Amino acid sequence: MLLRLLTRYIRPYWPYFAGVLVFQLCQTFAQLYLPSLNAAIIDNGVATGDTGYIWGTGVRMLLVALLQVVLAIAGLYCGARMAMSVGRDLRRDIYGHVSEFSEQELSQFGTGSLITRSTNDVQQVQIMTHFGSVILVSAPCLAIGGVIMALRQDVGLSWLMAVAIVALLAVAGYVTMAMLPAFRTYQSRLDNLNRILREQLTGIRVLRAFVREDTERARFSTANRDMTRVATRIGTLFVIVFPMAMVIMNVALVGVYWFGGHQVDEGTTQVGTLVAYMTYLMQILSGILMAAFMSMMIPRASVSAERINEVLRSETSVTFRDDAVTSLPTPGRVEFRHVEFSYPGAEEAVVSDVSFVAEPGSTIAFIGSTGSGKTTVANLIPRLYDATAGQVLVGGVNVRDLSSAALASAIGYVPQKPYLFSGTVASNLRFGREDATEADMWEALEIAQAKDFVEEMPGGLDAPISQAGTNVSGGQRQRLAIARAIIHRPHIYLFDDAFSALDLATDARLRAQLWERQPDVTKIVVAQRVSTITDADLIVVLDAGRVVGMGTHAQLLESTPEYREIVESQLGAEAK
Repeated sequence: MLLRLLTRYIRPYWPYFAGVLVFQLCQTFAQLYLPSLNAAIIDNGVATGDTGYIWGTGVRMLLVALLQVVLAIAGLYCGARMAMSVGRDLRRDIYGHVSEFSEQELSQFGTGSLITRSTNDVQQVQIMTHFGSVILVSAPCLAIGGVIMALRQDVGLSWLMAVAIVALLAVAGYVTMAMLPAFRTYQSRLDNLNRILREQLTGIRVLRAFVREDTERARFSTANRDMTRVATRIGTLFVIVFPMAMVIMNVALVGVYWFGGHQVDEGTTQVGTLVAYMTYLMQILSGILMAAFMSMMIPRASVSAERINEVLRSETSVTFRDDAVTSLPTPGRVEFRHVEFSYPGAEEAVVSDVSFVAEPGSTIAFIGSTGSGKTTVANLIPRLYDATAGQVLVGGVNVRDLSSAALASAIGYVPQKPYLFSGTVASNLRFGREDATEADMWEALEIAQAKDFVEEMPGGLDAPISQAGTNVSGGQRQRLAIARAIIHRPHIYLFDDAFSALDLATDARLRAQLWERQPDVTKIVVAQRVSTITDADLIVVLDAGRVVGMGTHAQLLESTPEYREIVESQLGAEAK
């Protein structure tokens, strides 16, 4: 999985990859060449007292060492450029793919997990690309080249080298196999920690209102402790490698000193040859140690690559055809034909056999008890979900056949929980239409009954809005979201309980302004308050996902007990 992912994303940057190969190979050859020059100085210069030979060979060593430094820097630069580019492309593709997800896929992965996959997991693959491109080229060359050069120096000590290599490989292999499941557990624990942290930061006001800080602090501490345990286990495995590697390397050195010293004493081996052999042995073991270091990074990067691929392979349940319809025959018309919707894995449908027609310029309202399916019906119109049976038509065309641009331009959607982005009032309004002028924005704010409080804000249209609009009240946030939909200039307004935070007077003024100024635009209103929908042309009463009544306010009072019960309960509450 990791190899396929890297192959796909490294391919556009093959010049950098080729640069890493060339520079690291040359740098490794230079590194392997230095011990032989050192041996030559000892055996042919120091032993014979030839000062000229020492100076000449020493200059060659200095030049090779400088060349090695230049090659190492060039190789690291190419590796870094390639790794950063791969990380950038991965984040871009994940973001682009996730932005096309429907609500179903977003719920399936969870926001916290998607954030972790887009940041931490990409970073692990990026680190692996950087160090892997450098180390996985130089380490094998250094180890294999070191073996060849060491054997050229002295074959008699090769058994020491073989024992050290096998021991070091055994340690690295054991640790690598133990780390793979640990890294997989660690990433899932990190997902959980991010999810809890995000919930607590988002819901900080609720926590303080219900004095739940201690409970949530304990929940975070538990998740943090669980992740720490796994991280400690990984760290323990990671730390074991280096002391054991140093033991193996030092024991091998002692062996070379001991057995090589006897050979020097017997005159079968020269001192320079022994020094070169020890240097090559260290290079071999260093190469294996670098490979072991990479082998410990590979499991974590492999787990991260799997998680990234899960996102990239997930197809959105809401897709748009290449030959999709781009124009609407009857703008503003909305029709449901025996629509049914079930969530994946659910035993029963949330919405069953819903049929209605909203003609251009009309006002259609949905009301019902909590959980009756009102929001689900609303979400089917802009294709946040796709109906599992029946047809949803917008502008006379099945929404499945419409292009995303045509569908988006036709609908001005105000969700149940309006969301504002960090920026200014103007930047949020321009989400509705980028080329909106100040006059357009003030007009939309006036219709949405938001003009007065925006004028009072420091900066007016340039007043800052924090993330999620937390620096404005719930009612102000709703009115800004409604103004954003108004400035979009759609054929259909879809208000999903968008007036719930407004007082009755503001609600009435807003609807009167909107209905008066834009009489030709269809208004679809999901509401809990009867007062919001009494003047609707058609009211659809839902109960357990089914239509139990349809008509005007007066007609439903006479024919639909469920509607009459809702009206009586609200009027009774108001009377009190």
